[in-house]
Amino acid sequence: MPSLDKPREAPPTLRAEDLGKTYGPITVLSGVTLDIRAGEVHAIIGENGAGKSTLMKLLSGHVRPSAGRLVMDGQPVAFEDAVAAETAGIALVHQEILLAADLTVAENLFLGREITRGLTVDDRAMNRRAAEVLASIGAAARPGDLVRDLPLAQRQLVQIARALLDPRKLVILDEPTAVLANAEVEALMDIVRRLREAGVAVLYISHRLEEVEALADRITVLRDGQMIGTYPAASLTQRAMAELMVGRELAMLYPPKRPAPTGAPLLEVTGLSVGHGAQAGSFEVRPGEVLGIGGMIGSGRTELFEGLMGLRPARADRVVLNGRPIGRRSVAAWRDAGLVYLTEDRKGRGLLLEQRLAPNLTLLALDQVHRSFVLDRSGEAAALDVAVRDYDIRVRTVHLDAGQLSGGNQQKLLLAKVMMSYPSVVIIDEPTRGIDIGNKSQIYDFIDRLVRAGKACIVISSELPELVGLSDRVLVMRGGRLVAEFTGEEITDANVVYAAAGGRNDT
Repeated sequence: MPSLDKPREAPPTLRAEDLGKTYGPITVLSGVTLDIRAGEVHAIIGENGAGKSTLMKLLSGHVRPSAGRLVMDGQPVAFEDAVAAETAGIALVHQEILLAADLTVAENLFLGREITRGLTVDDRAMNRRAAEVLASIGAAARPGDLVRDLPLAQRQLVQIARALLDPRKLVILDEPTAVLANAEVEALMDIVRRLREAGVAVLYISHRLEEVEALADRITVLRDGQMIGTYPAASLTQRAMAELMVGRELAMLYPPKRPAPTGAPLLEVTGLSVGHGAQAGSFEVRPGEVLGIGGMIGSGRTELFEGLMGLRPARADRVVLNGRPIGRRSVAAWRDAGLVYLTEDRKGRGLLLEQRLAPNLTLLALDQVHRSFVLDRSGEAAALDVAVRDYDIRVRTVHLDAGQLSGGNQQKLLLAKVMMSYPSVVIIDEPTRGIDIGNKSQIYDFIDRLVRAGKACIVISSELPELVGLSDRVLVMRGGRLVAEFTGEEITDANVVYAAAGGRNDT
């Protein structure tokens, strides 16, 4: 007689049981229990500082837990390091770009696991295999390209390709789309779906709730280092996810729109060209105005404003700030004149990650914390206390390196840093990239307060809702040129996308 017992369900690919991590007296994660199953996309969401990155490092062997245990395929495991976790079939794609800049793409993909023929490295075989993996994820990078010559988005795709080079049981993607354009995001989401169909377990961490909604089978929410719960993805709307993350009902994300600015322009730029990156850009911004700059990645948005700041070779017919023509243009000269720029690359170019918070804060305003060529430590500490309070930089202690802050708090520190020079015009490139929804709302509020105080803000953003929600006026770039301008009710997702894709040429 056949058995009436139900077939036993396969154990989870990886299970965390009461997982926790402490650093000395500080607990950064506690009581996390979750299953990650084969053929499933399991999303982890939470504000910056909620413990997501710590959890990823615990699951992938980069950090050892202080409490709890891991069980893989039904057997307890304790990974000695990340190499042991990779050998067991777990790959982590970091949010930060961790590639060797002076090596080729293929050399990076095979670093530490080179294909050899006899006693020599088989470059031809590595290049052939690298080309296959890059093509499978829609990357434009070629095996022989040097990583340092690649745009940020392509570096991220190379990092993902490295994780997918060998068969995996579990792939952990930590903010994989933060620097990707829309087409690249769609390609990555297709890869995630194919991994799920192939029976791979995928752990997906993202601040983009629309991606979570589109991909996830289950969602685990973390808040303040603790697990709030695991939910079927179909049971949560994006708003419900956000409210679970922040622990309260969300108010409107964007501040109310302001009256149309009418004053004389604070900044006027005519005929700005930056090599082959941007050509003949002319624009102005008025006091009390948020000027949005839209366009696809690669359209020349960042290049145009880096050229204006003197970070790239550029020429202009005329540049006027606060009614005064500006000749010599450098970051220091602009700071003194009243214009500051927040780079999109806060980790690589915005902050000194291995330095403490105080010197990062005062770097652009050293004259305020020096007396007779001697650093005023008490003045520097007082400035940091004010910044922590005014910009809500959430730290357990101010005696930290900038690299120890979450992404949202790093961005607040960067904003506080440039505001120490009391600018009249602030340019912010990708103001909320890689930042959770709670911190986004705060950044938007800071921008609103800034322009309501009579200053002007130029916001360069790849996030359409951000451009539409913040801007009083939007300029769209395509192919290195400003091609369209929208104001008032014309500022819509559809109009901006249409112009960025080549559908309108108004300027």
